[in-house]
Amino acid sequence: MKNGRRNRMKKRFYFFLTLALLLVAISILAPFIAPNDPNATHADFMKAAPSMRFPLGTDKLGRCILSRVLMGAPASVFSALALVGLSFAVGTLLGMLCGYYGGILDEVVMRIADILLAFPQMVLAIAVAGVLGGGLVNAMIALGITSWTLYARLARSSVLKLKKEPFLAAAKFSGSGSGRILFRHILPNIAGPLLVSAATQIGTMMIGIAGLSFLGVGVIPPQAEWGSMINEARAYMQLAPWAVMAPAAAVVITIIVFNCLGDAVRDLADVGR
Repeated sequence: MKNGRRNRMKKRFYFFLTLALLLVAISILAPFIAPNDPNATHADFMKAAPSMRFPLGTDKLGRCILSRVLMGAPASVFSALALVGLSFAVGTLLGMLCGYYGGILDEVVMRIADILLAFPQMVLAIAVAGVLGGGLVNAMIALGITSWTLYARLARSSVLKLKKEPFLAAAKFSGSGSGRILFRHILPNIAGPLLVSAATQIGTMMIGIAGLSFLGVGVIPPQAEWGSMINEARAYMQLAPWAVMAPAAAVVITIIVFNCLGDAVRDLADVGR
């Protein structure tokens, strides 16, 4: 019974992993498969409906929406993956150090985490992005200020549990240094739950980046990004609904794929326990 469920979970995981890799491949190949220049304007085709030349229509400046959706994929997908990766690395390292050494370091880092968690993430990100100014890097910094706390708290609690295990005491008696104990013995034993949390956070980071761009404090136009495209097109949504629907569909589909992938990773980890 358990093996049958595990096989189903594996198939589900591989299915959504394939879709996620397909989205990553599209993001990489976007400059080569875009049918038109994403920033080229066409005065004769402003707000044009979908056609053979412009499969998803054009925006108010006559720019090809399909090309801009494709070129917006790297900004949305890779920035979310990079942000999750950096937050994972920083938060895990700080959590491991706090849990292993304790003392003043633990108190200072955890109190900073508590202060950051006292504010809604998106509200704090908007405030930070407003101070730093527009741009994809600044948007990532704004979201990353709070996203590391999840991994830090999870890593700290896991290390506190592992510190009582006999194998760590044996490692100390054998002469292993703190660095070897942290990265050779502790990290492999706590990586599972942390990776599951990271997988489930990818979709959340995409929503955050698109949200900041939609509010005008993320990616700076004319750079293509799905959130900023929705913001630009919402003023004439009734005249050219395709200008909003195309990037919105890209956001929804991408987030669903990565959220389902995160859920599949979590379910597969639960079955394996």
